[in-house]
Amino acid sequence: MKKYIIISLLLLSGCVQKKSAVPVVGFVDAFQDNTIAQAKDGFIDALKKNGFDEKTGNIKILYRNAQGNIPTLTQIVNYFISEPVDLIAANASLSAITAIQKTRTVPVFMMVAPTPTLMKVLDQNGNPPSNLLGVGENLDYIDTSFLLIPRILNPTGNSEKTISVGMLFNQSEPQSVEAIDRIRQLSGKNHINLVALPVNSSADVQLVTAALLNKNINAFFANPDNTVFASFESIEKQCKQGKVPIFTSEAGLVSRGALVAYGADIYQWGFQAGEQAAAWLLSTDKKGFQWEMVRLRKKVYNPSVAQIYGLSIPKDFEPVK
Repeated sequence: MKKYIIISLLLLSGCVQKKSAVPVVGFVDAFQDNTIAQAKDGFIDALKKNGFDEKTGNIKILYRNAQGNIPTLTQIVNYFISEPVDLIAANASLSAITAIQKTRTVPVFMMVAPTPTLMKVLDQNGNPPSNLLGVGENLDYIDTSFLLIPRILNPTGNSEKTISVGMLFNQSEPQSVEAIDRIRQLSGKNHINLVALPVNSSADVQLVTAALLNKNINAFFANPDNTVFASFESIEKQCKQGKVPIFTSEAGLVSRGALVAYGADIYQWGFQAGEQAAAWLLSTDKKGFQWEMVRLRKKVYNPSVAQIYGLSIPKDFEPVK
């Protein structure tokens, strides 16, 4: 009798440890946001394009949203690791950083995130984590997107005209702090008075935006900051009431009320990460994969917003769909 019990336990143990033939993806959003959500759509569409579709049963996607709560985000990542999933799709920088802090074995495919250098996740030899894959972005495009402000508000290049620009930034977000430092330098060289105020969370945004508008700014610049993304409707409403146009480095914000943008297309950002994830799942040799830079940036503007402010947009910009 004991012999049969032992055999049964061994068989049961084997069933528990046997990995499913269907790959499992753990997708985590750091917070709820309509623009950020486009990356998830792109990621899943890329998987489908490459033959991975939940409807056909050849992939399983576990989706969780931390709703901006860091402890919840940590719990989600720990849950994915314990499942275990074949890979983690991390949407926005906080998701990527949390995942990298928790695992060095499960591949982490980042999107809507800065480079490993900007996220400060390099080792002592200057190398990113070997399991960090997906798509990152540097801040080179910030120069072009920020300098759209004098290009549009001061088209004649009047050197005596000073433009005052307001910004919000979350001090806990590395890419946001880096962007502010970069923009301060640009402002000094281009007759721009920069008014940058810190916020700690979305709860601060309405009050701090009001403080910016009270400083008689001529424009608001929405930089790559997750808090700005999550609170954009509040920012847009106040700026509209104050007759202050919003410029941005994030193309996805233009359809939500920003005037103009030069920056990554969030859907395509997720799609590029999904393409790499699909290639990784299809590969028998997992070596040689590494994170990539964003390949596609767009120049877009919002025609209705341009009409409200009576501003002319450069001809190389296309209207947002």
